[in-house]
Amino acid sequence: MKTGVADLPLHYGKAPAWLFQRMKELARYITVFIINEQGPEEMLKKLSDPFWFQAFGCVLGFDWHSSGLTTTVCGALKEGIKGIEKEIGLFIAGGKGGTSRKTPQEIEKAATFLEKDPSELIYASKMSAKVDSSALQDGFQLYHHCFIFSSKGIWTVIQQGMNTLTHYARRYHWLGIGSKDFVCEPHSGICCDIRVNPLNMVAQESQKARKLTTELSREKPERLIKDIKKLQSLNLPAQHQVLLNEINPERLNKIFLNTYEKQPQNFERLLGIKGVGPKTIRALTLISEIIYDTPPSFQDPARYSFAHGGKDGYPYPVDRKNYDLSIQILRNAINHSKIERSEKAKALQRLFFFYKD
Repeated sequence: MKTGVADLPLHYGKAPAWLFQRMKELARYITVFIINEQGPEEMLKKLSDPFWFQAFGCVLGFDWHSSGLTTTVCGALKEGIKGIEKEIGLFIAGGKGGTSRKTPQEIEKAATFLEKDPSELIYASKMSAKVDSSALQDGFQLYHHCFIFSSKGIWTVIQQGMNTLTHYARRYHWLGIGSKDFVCEPHSGICCDIRVNPLNMVAQESQKARKLTTELSREKPERLIKDIKKLQSLNLPAQHQVLLNEINPERLNKIFLNTYEKQPQNFERLLGIKGVGPKTIRALTLISEIIYDTPPSFQDPARYSFAHGGKDGYPYPVDRKNYDLSIQILRNAINHSKIERSEKAKALQRLFFFYKD
């Protein structure tokens, strides 16, 4: 399920090499320490919490309120555990921009170490992205998708969208554990500084709209196109004028033909059809609301420390000496921890001598 959303000011630039190197090391040791004590699933739960993730980025020394915290922390963590994934039972796929599109291949690459069919994880990766880009239309275009998973098949998604008009980025957190419902109230905790007026098709209030929207997708395209043209001639409230913007009935005809042929049985199946995106969902939702009186939710689901300073100099510049001391303390604590001498424990002990840049 989705565990949170965070809104962050849109910042450009990247972490300097000297800081990123330290971020990789500290992220690695913190991760291994948590896994050593509580297992990889506990690390996934922590990463799925937007509050914990934000604090994690602050401890690593990045800007506390910057959009770059998401991409940089995920990148540092992915680089930090590179080469030791099998030993700790934690794997990371995806990333920023073009790297996000490699997520399915990277999940497949780890298939031999998994206790679960990788196709289920690939589906979870694709559906979480589809929900936050099409079912929740809040004005943020996804550009970062990080899929983190354990050998047991538990997963966490951390993805981020950008709104260049407001100069804010929004981060979405997911946790895949137990039974999952991708399309009904996937949020369990949300953080933000701003509010928007989105089309929220994953809200509880949108249940009837999801049902009727799915039924409409099974109708013949010509009927749907006729209804959309009818809507465009009505004098609708402001929010509907926004939703109607850029909807072209003729261009939707091909997509409607595809949904008609596929005959999806529920909203999740509809959302998973290739080619079904924001405009398709928007059009079907408008028809269901205006003509059939099943309105969706327009409520924004969004609902935050410094240990070593921050990259931008607030509340003070990163204290390199103190940062290095923290890494050393963690390294020593793990090396001297009293753990059982099983083969797994011995492997964990060797990890701290394995990774050297």
